[in-house]
Amino acid sequence: MALLYKADNARGQKWKSIFAQKMPQLPIRMWPDIGDPSEIRYLAAWTLSDGLIAQLPNLEVVFSIGAGIDQLDLAQIPDDLPLVRMIDAGLTSGMVEYVVMSVLMLHRDMLDYSNVQRQRIWRPSHSKMAIDRRVGIMGLGELGQAALIGLKAFDFQLSGWSRSKHEITGISCFHGTDGLAEMLSKTDILVCLLPLTPETRGILNQANFNNMPKGAMIINAGRGGHLVDQDLLVALEQGQISGAILDVFNQEPLEPTHAFWQHPRIVITPHVASMTLPESAAYALLANIRRYEQGEAMSGLIDRMRGY
Repeated sequence: MALLYKADNARGQKWKSIFAQKMPQLPIRMWPDIGDPSEIRYLAAWTLSDGLIAQLPNLEVVFSIGAGIDQLDLAQIPDDLPLVRMIDAGLTSGMVEYVVMSVLMLHRDMLDYSNVQRQRIWRPSHSKMAIDRRVGIMGLGELGQAALIGLKAFDFQLSGWSRSKHEITGISCFHGTDGLAEMLSKTDILVCLLPLTPETRGILNQANFNNMPKGAMIINAGRGGHLVDQDLLVALEQGQISGAILDVFNQEPLEPTHAFWQHPRIVITPHVASMTLPESAAYALLANIRRYEQGEAMSGLIDRMRGY
C-alpha cells in the first residue's frame, strides 16, 4: 500500500518525512517514480497526467492538494472514485488575511494613494466609515464564512451569497439568481470566493457589474475562470467599477502583454491569497486518510453532481 504524490517536489519531500514519522505503513512515492502501480491506494495531486489514473488499478481516493478541484481533469477520474479537496487551517487563515487586507485597501482608498504617490502628489481624501461600507461575499463555504467572521470586527455591513440557502447570524444572506441581483445592488465591495463550476464560470461579468452601485469595487480570490477579463476592463473604463484586486487569472502566469498589468485601477497578486502550507496540509491529509480507513466521512469530499 502506498500514496503517490504528484506536485511540487520540495513540498512532497516534507510530506514524505512527516508520513514516515506519523504513518510509516503508508510510504509516499514521488511521481513519476510510481513503482508497482498495483500498490498505489491514494493519489495526492495538483494536476493529472494523461492516463495516470488508468495506470493505477487499485486506486481508492484522489486528493487535491489545493482548496479547489478545477485544475484537475475530472474526465480522467471515474465517478465512483472519491475525490477530496484540501481543507486545511493554514489555507483558511491565509484567505481570511488576504480578504481583510484587500477589503481594507479598497475601503481606505489605497488605489488612489498608490497612483498619486507615483506622481508625487500629496492628496488626502476622506474615506467612508466602515459602518457605511457594504461588503458582499460570493461563496458561503468554509472560506467565505471565515472571511465574514474576519471582517465583522471592522463593522462593515456584511452580506453573503451562495447557490443554496444559508442563515448566518449577523449576515444578510442571499441565494439563487434573484438573490444575487439583490445582493449586488447593495454591495460596494464584492469578494468572490466561489468554487469554479459550469454555473459560476464567468459570473464576474458585465451584467453583474451593472447590477452593482456605480463605482463599486471587486476582489477575486476564487478562480480566474470566474472573471470575464474584457468585461472588467470595460466596466473600469466606464467607471461602473472603480477598482479591483485580483489574485487569480484565466491564464496563469498572467501573460506579460495582458492589460491588467499596467492598469492604474487594478492590483495584481500571483495566486498567493491562500497557499497550502506543507506541514499543516500534510497533517490534514493524514487525518483524512485515517478517517477513510476507519470508515468515517472525509473532510472535503466532493459531490460530483454539484462540483464542490
